[in-house]
Amino acid sequence: ESVPQRKAAPQPEKPSQPAASLAAGVVVEALSNGELEIALSGQQWRIRGMASVKAGSGVMKVNAQVLDTESGVVFADSVDMMSARSRAGYARLAASELGLAESDLKRSLGRVLLALETHLAQPGTASDAAPELDDAAKADALALLQDPNLISRLTDDLAACGVVGESINLVAGYLAAVSRKLDRPLAVLIQSSSAAGKSSLMDAVLNLIPPEERLQYSAMTGQSLFYLGETNLQHKILAIAEEEGVRQAAYALKLLQSDGELTIASTGKDDATGNLVTKQYTVKGPVMLMLTTTAIDVDEELLNRCLVLTVNESREQTEAIHALQRHKQTLEGLLMENEKGYLTELHQNAQRLLRPLKVVNPFASQLTFLSDKTRTRRDHMKYLTLIQSIALLHQYQREVKQVEHRGTVIEYIEVERSDIVLANRLAHEILGRTLDEMPPQTRKLLLLIQDWVKAICQP
Repeated sequence: ESVPQRKAAPQPEKPSQPAASLAAGVVVEALSNGELEIALSGQQWRIRGMASVKAGSGVMKVNAQVLDTESGVVFADSVDMMSARSRAGYARLAASELGLAESDLKRSLGRVLLALETHLAQPGTASDAAPELDDAAKADALALLQDPNLISRLTDDLAACGVVGESINLVAGYLAAVSRKLDRPLAVLIQSSSAAGKSSLMDAVLNLIPPEERLQYSAMTGQSLFYLGETNLQHKILAIAEEEGVRQAAYALKLLQSDGELTIASTGKDDATGNLVTKQYTVKGPVMLMLTTTAIDVDEELLNRCLVLTVNESREQTEAIHALQRHKQTLEGLLMENEKGYLTELHQNAQRLLRPLKVVNPFASQLTFLSDKTRTRRDHMKYLTLIQSIALLHQYQREVKQVEHRGTVIEYIEVERSDIVLANRLAHEILGRTLDEMPPQTRKLLLLIQDWVKAICQP
C-alpha cells in the first residue's frame, strides 16, 4: 500500500565535487582559455576545441599539438580521437615529423584519449555544466523562490529589465520555460508582424534561463536535430528565432514534442573498414520548444502543439516602447542596464535551484474544459501543464511529500487553488487566442469592419 509521507520544503542540491585526475601517469591541466595540457613521459600535449565535445558523443574532433620535450620539435594537426583511422593517420605524420616510433605515438594517443574521456566524465567539466553557486547567490535565489508574491515580482523584474507591458505573455512564456523540468513540457509560438517585438519578448524570457539549459538557433536543417546528441536536449529549451527557419525540421520537431524522442537510420562509413553501414541516431527529450513567426498561416500541426503568444501591436504600446527607448539614453537608463545584469543573474540562479519534482493536482477531477472541438484534447493538456508549471515554480513554498510504490520513493508537491486561479487567468487570454481559428490581427480587422458597417448603417 502506498503511504504518503510529509517532508520539509526542498533544499537546493549541493553539486558534487570534481573527481581528482585521470589515467595513471597522466597529468591533465585545464587552462583558462579552455585548452587542456596533458603531460606524458617525454611529451607535452595541448588539446584545443574540447568545448564543442559532448560527453558520451561518438565524435571527438580536436586539434592536438604534441611537443617532444627532448628535441623541442612540435607537431600539430586535427584528429578525431574516437576514430582509429584518424588516430593512425595522426600518429604516422607525427612520428615522421618528430623522429619517433609510430607505435610509441599510437600508445601516447591512446593514453591521451583515455585522459580526455575521464576529464569529460568529471562533474563540472562539461561545456554546459552549471556553475557552482556561492552561499550569498544561493540565499538570494532562495529568497526569490520563497517570495509569496513571486509572480508579481517576476513581472516587476522584467519591467526593470526594460520590457514594456506584455505581462500576460511574459508570465506565460516564463512558465512555459519552467515546464522544461516536467515530463511533458509546453511549447510556445510567438506571433506578430515584423518589428513588433516578438524577438524581444522571446529574449526577455530566455535571458532569465541559465545558458546551460537552453539552445538558441536562427534556423535548423531537416536532419540537424538528429545529430545534436542523445541527451543534449533533455529538459532544455530549444529556441529558434524564426518559424520559417525551421520549416525543413518541422516534422522532426513535431515528433520530438509529441513522442519525446527521435530516431533516424542513416548511412555512413565504418571507421575501421571504410564500408558503408547503417547507423542509428537517437535524440531523447523531453524538450521545451520556443519559436517566433511573422506568418499568419502557420502549419496547423505545429500550431496545435503550441501556446500562441501574440505581441501587442497597439499604438499605445508603440508609444510606450518609444518612451522606454528614450529613457535608456538617460543616466537612469544607464543604471537600469546595470540593474538588468543583477536581476538576470538572480533569476538564472533561481532556475538552477528548481528541482524536477513530480506535481500532483488534487483538484484535477473538479476542472472542466471546452469539448466542442477535437483539437481541445491537446489544448486541455496545455492547460493542465500550465497549472503544473505554476506549482513547480512555487516548489520552495510547498511541502514536498513522498510516496513509496513498488520499492521506489517518489517525491512530489501538490497544486494549490491559487495555481489554478492564475492558470485560468492566463488560459483565458492565451488559450482563447489559440482556439480562435483567426489570427488576432485578422480578428481585430474583422471587428473594426463590423463596427464600421454598423456605424454607417445606422439611420
